Amino acid sequence: MNFFETEYTIEKLRDAYQRRAVTVSGVMRQFFDYIKTRDASVGAFLEVFEKEGMERAAALDAQQDAMDPLAVLPPLFGVPVAIKDNMLYAGHRATAASKILEGYVSAYTATAVQKLIDAGAVIVGRTNLDEFAMGSSTEYSAFGVTRNPHDPDKVPGGSSGGSAAAVAGNMALASLGSDTGGSIRQPASFCGAVGLKPTYGSVSRYGLMALASSLDQIGSFAKTVRDAARVFSVIAGPDPLDATSTPYPHENLLLEGAAVKKKVLGVPREYFVDGMDGSVEAAVRSAIDRFQKDGFVVKEISLPHTRYALSCYYIILPAEASANLARFDGVRYSRLDTIPAQAGLMELYRKQKGEGYGDEPRRRILLGTFVLSSGYYDAYYAKAQKVRRLILDDFEKVFNDGVDAILTPVTPTTAFAIGEKKDDPLSMYLSDIFTIPVNLAGLPALSLPIGSGFSKENMPINFQIIGKHFDEQTILSLGEYYETYLKGRA
Repeated sequence: MNFFETEYTIEKLRDAYQRRAVTVSGVMRQFFDYIKTRDASVGAFLEVFEKEGMERAAALDAQQDAMDPLAVLPPLFGVPVAIKDNMLYAGHRATAASKILEGYVSAYTATAVQKLIDAGAVIVGRTNLDEFAMGSSTEYSAFGVTRNPHDPDKVPGGSSGGSAAAVAGNMALASLGSDTGGSIRQPASFCGAVGLKPTYGSVSRYGLMALASSLDQIGSFAKTVRDAARVFSVIAGPDPLDATSTPYPHENLLLEGAAVKKKVLGVPREYFVDGMDGSVEAAVRSAIDRFQKDGFVVKEISLPHTRYALSCYYIILPAEASANLARFDGVRYSRLDTIPAQAGLMELYRKQKGEGYGDEPRRRILLGTFVLSSGYYDAYYAKAQKVRRLILDDFEKVFNDGVDAILTPVTPTTAFAIGEKKDDPLSMYLSDIFTIPVNLAGLPALSLPIGSGFSKENMPINFQIIGKHFDEQTILSLGEYYETYLKGRA
């Protein structure tokens, strides 16, 4: 059995384990050997946990040997999973791809990561990202650029580019990422993976390094919607260590086809804008047409405040980032081995922050400090929060009018070339124009591949399914229906 075929999935691996056709040690040996060769040209991982992973595999084999042959295995038994390097894993380094945390070792484990382990997963390594999750290309990492597995001259998207590339490059069957304004859905689209951004509060953020606390959400990458649903069912749920997590039950995530076809789908006119790549628009409209031809009710809707989402986001996010990143002051978390005895506070800040942060974090921290400063708070931050409410109201009006889910593009273009937008922040920010409203409203959204043959460069294109609060069931069910019944249709 070849574990690196594109169609190999969590479900197929679980079946092989259940039949005892393979061992965890045998599977993980192949994965780690493959990572050594494949990742040399991709750069998805900052660190691979080979020794620990093989020890974990041996322990899982022993656990299965002691089980009744007919016993059901844990949901992620022996599944190789990668984690974004802004999530803590006790005893392991966690840097958020920043020099400021280059030597930091986690003292505890993030709740979502612990849930993976408890479900039987093998954590294979920590993946690259834009520094402190600020970016849309994974070019802003202090430890090197990650490349798109489909074309090494193109970016994988960001900020969770390493996690997307690990799955799309067949180096893991699932991975965790964080999504603050599209950082799961956009790289999923650029790399051709399935990416799920859950409802805000569905998954505990305990142990996730905070960027913008009212926007951040942990989610997952996988090869199929069914796999994404399995991972979500493991990591979702309340956590006493995260006051924003909710006890909403997430059960029976994948509906039968007849129930799925009763869903009413909305298509917002504001998401098809001038300047969108023609191949992207054609691909997304093709996906929408497949739903319509299959009997779904599809209707045009309006989300009029979408035009203000990007501006609103780039006030709220920098403001919250400015406050959150203040903790990396050189006293509690330091990149400095020694601090001169006579060094004043400003000298400490200059060496720690001035020399530690890259250009993008520095840009956003300064912007955030400005919009929160005296005399500007009401003019910028307070006004942005009011606009945020209007964006949420748009979504709620559409859902209250009978729409069950919304179909949109994920990005205006396919993956762009490495270096193409790095010196043009505004152009880079526009990569997230279709994903940002979801975070501002706290909604769940799924990014999934449309199919092949659309991009003239043969690069992946995804579309997005947006759902109601805590209705991951609907978007996952629609995604699986598309994947199973509609994807291959002309």
